[in-house]
Amino acid sequence: MNINIRGRLFDLSKPKVMGILNLTPDSFYDGGVHNEINKIEDHVNKMVNDGMDILDIGGYSSKPGAKNISVDEELSRVIPILKHIRKIFPELVISIDTFRSKIASASLNEGADIINDISGGTLDKNMMSVVAKNNCPYILMHMQGNPQNMQNDPSYENVTLEIIQYLAQRIKIAHDNNIVDIIVDPGFGFGKTLEHNFEILNNLEKFNVLDTPILAGFSRKSMIYKTLKTSSEKALNGTSSLNTIALTKGAKILRVHDVREAKECIILHEKTISSLF
Repeated sequence: MNINIRGRLFDLSKPKVMGILNLTPDSFYDGGVHNEINKIEDHVNKMVNDGMDILDIGGYSSKPGAKNISVDEELSRVIPILKHIRKIFPELVISIDTFRSKIASASLNEGADIINDISGGTLDKNMMSVVAKNNCPYILMHMQGNPQNMQNDPSYENVTLEIIQYLAQRIKIAHDNNIVDIIVDPGFGFGKTLEHNFEILNNLEKFNVLDTPILAGFSRKSMIYKTLKTSSEKALNGTSSLNTIALTKGAKILRVHDVREAKECIILHEKTISSLF
C-alpha cells in the first residue's frame, strides 16, 4: 500500500483524504467558485489545515452532459494555478484530474505528482506513455461512455463484476506500459444509475481482488442528494455516511469537497478498528 511519489514513499496503509479544487465554471457543486487567485489560495490553505493529504486539481468539468472544452482552454485553467500552488505549498502532493496526455505532461513538468484519469486511458492513447515516462502514480477510473453521453441509459448485466473486469484489463495494459503505481476508482456516477452506484458501494470490498488501493469519490453527488431528495449543497451529511461505509469496505482514498469531515470519518474509523485488537 505504498506508492512512489518522486522518490518518496507515500503510505496508503491508512486512508487518506484527497481534496477537490475545481477550476471550472460549470462543475455540479462548486463551479465558478474558485475563480480568483486569492480565493483559490485560501481554499487550498484551508484544506491543508483541515488535514488534506492530496490536492486534486481539475480544469475540465466531467459532470453529466458537461461542455467539451479545448486542450488549450484546459491548459489555461490548470497550469497557472498549479505553478502558483506549487510555489506556496512545495511539499503538497498534487494530483491532476485530466484524461488528456498533453495536460498530464505539462502538469507533471510543472510539479504535479499524480495523474487522475477518469477514462482509464481510453480517451487518449498517449496518456499511459506520458505517465510511464514520468514514473508517477496513475489513478485509473471506470466510466461508461464519456462525460457528454455517459448518463444516456447506462446498462450492465452485472455492474460490479463488469467494472472489476474492466479495471483488471486496464491495470494489465498499464503494467504492460511500465506503469508501476496504480490506484483504482470504480467511478461512482460515471455511466451508472443510482441503483448501480449503491450496488457498487455495497460490493466495494470485492474490488480488493485487484490488489491496488481503492479511491472512492461520491462527494455531494446525485446518488446522495437525489436519494435524499435534497441538493448538493445539503449533501454533506450523506457524503460522510457513504465515506464511512467505503472505509469499512477497504477504501484508501476519499476524494471530497469537505476535507475536515472526511478526515473525521477516517479518524473515527481507525479508532474503531484499533479497538478490535
